[in-house]
Amino acid sequence: MAQSTVWRRVQEFESHGLITARVALLDPARLGCKLCVLASITLRDHAEETVSGFARLIEGHPEIVECYATSGTADYQLKIRVADVEAYERFMTHTLLRNTIVREVHSSFVLKELKSTTELPICGGVRQPPQTR
Repeated sequence: MAQSTVWRRVQEFESHGLITARVALLDPARLGCKLCVLASITLRDHAEETVSGFARLIEGHPEIVECYATSGTADYQLKIRVADVEAYERFMTHTLLRNTIVREVHSSFVLKELKSTTELPICGGVRQPPQTR
């Protein structure tokens, strides 16, 4: 495909919401965020104000790089990037555990990253966006 054709397709995919963002992937270790922690969070209750308060809490902290509402024993799974264990202890103690919204935190430290990707599988194929004229 010609470069201009590819560029038009990228713009078309963006305008139809298939591409949601273009980003640069940074090396966490070189940025000083070598420690990766997976934290299971249980909230004190599931009232609307509690859930919305938790959403505000996670949005306000760049250390939390991913957050998923989950089924099972925990309400949320967080992926947290910090410099070291001491930095995580400060973050957990001063941010998560001092917040009355959070009832429990169970942390797992990533020992080795076997796979980390932002690539998505094309499940069921890509539906073509409507052609622009």
